[in-house]
Amino acid sequence: MSIFLPAEWAPQAAVQLTWPHADGDFGPMLDEAHDQFVRLAVAIAEATPLLVVVPDRPEARREELLARGVAAERLRMVMLPSNDVWARDHGPITVWQDDGARHLDFRFDGWGGKFDARLDNALTARLADQGLLPGPTAPVDWVLEGGSIESDGAGTILTTERCLLDTARNPGATQENVEAMLRHQLGAQRVLWLAHGDLLGDDTDGHIDTLARFCRRDCIAYQACDDPSDAHFETLGAMADELSALRTAEGTPYTLIPLPLPAAAFDPDDGHRLPAGYANFLISNALVLVPTYDDPADAIALARLQAAFPEHRVRGVDCRTLIRQHGSLHCVTMQIPSQP
Repeated sequence: MSIFLPAEWAPQAAVQLTWPHADGDFGPMLDEAHDQFVRLAVAIAEATPLLVVVPDRPEARREELLARGVAAERLRMVMLPSNDVWARDHGPITVWQDDGARHLDFRFDGWGGKFDARLDNALTARLADQGLLPGPTAPVDWVLEGGSIESDGAGTILTTERCLLDTARNPGATQENVEAMLRHQLGAQRVLWLAHGDLLGDDTDGHIDTLARFCRRDCIAYQACDDPSDAHFETLGAMADELSALRTAEGTPYTLIPLPLPAAAFDPDDGHRLPAGYANFLISNALVLVPTYDDPADAIALARLQAAFPEHRVRGVDCRTLIRQHGSLHCVTMQIPSQP
């Protein structure tokens, strides 16, 4: 039986959002987070239906989104408990098989046990129980987060050593074990590993979706750093060298698109650096949504990604609230591909 993980630019049936609540990370800034998610939901719904998991008051939240312009036929809402908002990592990872789509329910353990994730870990199964995922769902006894893998839709997986070989997630797992799992579960024909790259303030141990992203089978956009005085200069430069050495399945170099690094952003409470970057964009049907930070580099990132996606509309979404909790736009979304 053939199996593969579709690229993010494949047609999508929906995008999942898991709404913030008072008991999660965004509790101290809940009003700002609520407004952030409303704006994000409205933007996504221009191109793709929404599957929104809310903690309470589903009718009131539904009415607010409808009043903000989300079409009723593009909105499904369900009330389920969650720990937090990071749907990229607790949502289903959908593969295509000979008989259609299959939603893989990998374990989510709060990025190697850093945070309580028991409610988030149960969400995919609960969505399936309510008939909200098109096609069957299969549990997988392995920790794997959607933000840790990139697919070109043709059998190549791009990932980072620091995350997928983290012993806190899957103790004792070797690179050979991980590659065997990716072949079996996702249909990977080859795995490209990056040993370098990281953003200060990131809780995920170097998720690939903060660093380097497929734009098409032969093109990768990546987070660059041109400032030798910046703490990221060495590691992101080493990552750029690694990307330059990679080859497509056909043996040719990738077209590489460097994304600028916004000016350093710091938490207003304790001053630690926040992991702001532009690689955390979402491709969703005819739309590419890019995180922005009210920074001069925003316009450069948008222009470079528009050139990478000439057939898409590329627009920015202010993510200064999201980045306060160490994630950005791609981290809080999970696409559900259409049935092949």
